Amino acid sequence: MKAILLKQTGKIEDLEKNLVIEDIHRPDINDDEVLIKIKYASLNHRDLWITKGLYAGIKLPIVLGSDCSGIIEDKGKSVKNFSIGDEVIVNPGLYWGDNELYRGKNFKILGLPDNGTLEEYIAINCTYVYKMPAYLKPEEASAVPLAGLTAYRATIVKGELNKDKRVLITGIGGGVSTFALLYAVNSGAEVYVTSGDENKINKAIELGAKGGVNYKTENWDKEILEKNRDGFDLIIDGTGGKTISKCLNVINAGGRIVNYGATTGNVSNFEIRKIFWKQVSLLGTTMGSDKDFKNMIRLNEENKIIPVVDKVINFENVSEAFIRMDKSEQLGKIVVKIS
Repeated sequence: MKAILLKQTGKIEDLEKNLVIEDIHRPDINDDEVLIKIKYASLNHRDLWITKGLYAGIKLPIVLGSDCSGIIEDKGKSVKNFSIGDEVIVNPGLYWGDNELYRGKNFKILGLPDNGTLEEYIAINCTYVYKMPAYLKPEEASAVPLAGLTAYRATIVKGELNKDKRVLITGIGGGVSTFALLYAVNSGAEVYVTSGDENKINKAIELGAKGGVNYKTENWDKEILEKNRDGFDLIIDGTGGKTISKCLNVINAGGRIVNYGATTGNVSNFEIRKIFWKQVSLLGTTMGSDKDFKNMIRLNEENKIIPVVDKVINFENVSEAFIRMDKSEQLGKIVVKIS
């Protein structure tokens, strides 16, 4: 079978020689596994960071990719809840553990350390396989797992999202932030966003946000309070850096800041006094448990939530997908057509 292999890490300019299409052995299946012929796989920033060598525990060569949609072509003898031909998606978070509060020491994500979804077939334990929501196209379904799960845990589980919350989502554009926007709008909450791209702010407004500001403006925190003078009860952030410090200026007393990433680096100028004087909860989250994944799928199906797909790129042009993400040109998920 064909797979996209990362042979070595390095600069994005070297990606076309580092990321190559090769024939590798099609995986065999155990009794409790299914063999999925992958139709579509979607990218995450995790994949980009790995190509640059900016991720822990990198091993090479590796097939990247955590998300996919596809069709079951074979199954083990003990698999009873799926049939050959079923259209499915996969939960990429493996071995979460028994504690809902945090992931266990055996937790891992598809695409590193084990081969991921940028390949024609994948064998995986049926525990992590779910029937594809019937209302979604296969390319849309492939965009759900990692980003949908992360956003669900950030907004619903950690953020306790509801219609009475005033919500700010920073850095709108990536898969997680767009899912967070969809969940917040679906809840009936009043939602605002930040972005470094005016077109992304306008698109977020089309998706239901009430307004937004450009975070490249030095005093964007003051600008957002001019648009929403009531401040914010919940802030969903995946950027870290200076953003968290600004968030402390706009979060309401008793509010929650939920962080799932640090794309702009470590927090600077952090005024701890604002945490305790405002009684603010600063919460960290990443991915989610098996229970979270099931509840996320249920929420999506009940409310017919459709992921934002930025662009579908063919298998042989996968480097274009990574370059587009590196330039932050996308809004929503970049999907790779595998077969």
